Amino acid sequence: MEIISGVSLARIFLDNNNWWRFFIKHHKMIRLAILLNVIKMLACRSRILGFQQYTCPRCHHTVNVSFSCKSRFCSSCGKKATDNWISKNFYSLPKAKWQHITFTMPSEIWDLFWLNRHLFNLLPAVAAGVIKKLAGKITLGMFAALHTFGRDLKRNVHIHLSVTLGGLVNNKKWSANIYFYHLTVKKMWRYALVNLLRNQYKAGTLKLPRKLKHIQSYSSFNSWLNVLYNKKWVVFLQKPSKSHKRNIEYLGKYLKRPPIGETRIKKFDGNNVTFEYLDHYDNTKKYVTLPVMEFIAKVITHIHDCNFRCIRYFGFLANRVRKKLLTLVHSLLQSNTDLTRKISISWRSMFVASFGYDPLLCPECHNTLQFSNIFFQKKIDLLAMHQKIACV
Repeated sequence: MEIISGVSLARIFLDNNNWWRFFIKHHKMIRLAILLNVIKMLACRSRILGFQQYTCPRCHHTVNVSFSCKSRFCSSCGKKATDNWISKNFYSLPKAKWQHITFTMPSEIWDLFWLNRHLFNLLPAVAAGVIKKLAGKITLGMFAALHTFGRDLKRNVHIHLSVTLGGLVNNKKWSANIYFYHLTVKKMWRYALVNLLRNQYKAGTLKLPRKLKHIQSYSSFNSWLNVLYNKKWVVFLQKPSKSHKRNIEYLGKYLKRPPIGETRIKKFDGNNVTFEYLDHYDNTKKYVTLPVMEFIAKVITHIHDCNFRCIRYFGFLANRVRKKLLTLVHSLLQSNTDLTRKISISWRSMFVASFGYDPLLCPECHNTLQFSNIFFQKKIDLLAMHQKIACV
C-alpha cells in the first residue's frame, strides 16, 4: 500500500468541509464538549486565537507565531502536554520501582458507561481501591488514566494505572516489599466493578441500553451480571521496572495523548482515511481504512466532557497530601529533588526538536528575533465562529 505521512486531523476535518457537513447532519447528537474541542483544534495555530510577533533587531524582519488551542483533542497540543508532563514528573515522582497495570472489562459492559457517563468519574477510584486493599497499611503512590478507545479506535473502556512497588508505613519509613499477584488483582477488580454496577442499579441511577430493556428488576439485572462475572476478564500486569527515565516516558504517553496520533494516519485520499495500529494479540502492525465520515465519528466519540479529569492521583500522590507525603518519600529515598521547581517546555525548543531548525532565527541575517508585540482578543466566541472556522 502507498504510505503518505504528514496527514493532520485538521486537514481531514477541513477538507471538502467534512466536519461542517458531519455537524449539520448529526448536530443533535453532538455533545458540547465535542463541539468545543473540535472548533479549538481547527482554530489551533491560526490568527483567530491571536499571535505573538517577533522582530529582528538588525533587519526588522518580522515573524508571527499563532497561539495554540490547548485542546486535549489536538494532537499537536497533546504532544506538548505529554512532553511537559514527562519533564515535570521526571523530577517530582520518586525514583522507585513502578508497575503498570491495565484493567479491562467484558465488551458487554461498555455500553453502560457510554449511556451513563457519570460512571467514568467513578472508574479510576475503583481500580485504585483494589490496589489499596492489597497494599494494606502501606501507602503507595498511584495515578490512573481512563481510556475509552482501543488502538483501532473502537470503544474499549479500560484503566491504565501505575503504582510504586513500595510505600510509606505509618508515614515514617519506606517499605519496598510489595508484590501483586495477577489472579488476586483480577478477581478483586472483577468483584469491585460488578459491585459498582449493582449499587448503581439499586440506587436507580443506571440507565440501561436498548438491548437490555427486557431487564425490569434487580434480580434479572444481577443474573445478567453473573453471566458476565463468569466470563474471562483481562488484567495485564506489566513487568516492574527500576529505570526511572523509562518509567516516566512510558507512563506519559498513556496519560495525555488524544485517541489517535497523527503519525499513525498513513493515508487520506479525500474519501477514506487509513491508519495503523499495533495488534497486541499477534504483535503486528495492521491497517484500518474507514470512510472519512466514519473516521470522524469514531474519533470524536472519545472526547471527554468539559472539565473531566482524565488523570487521577491516589495514595501519597493524592492532591490533598501530595506536598507533605511526597516530600517525605523523597527524603526517605534520599533523592535530592526540588518539588517547587516548575518545568515547561517552550514551543521554540519543541520546534527545534521536531523540525530541526530554530523558528526564531532571522532567515535574512540569522540574528535572533526579539519579542515585539502580542495580538489577541479578550473574548472569543468560538461557537459563533464555528462555520467560519470549519468552512475555509
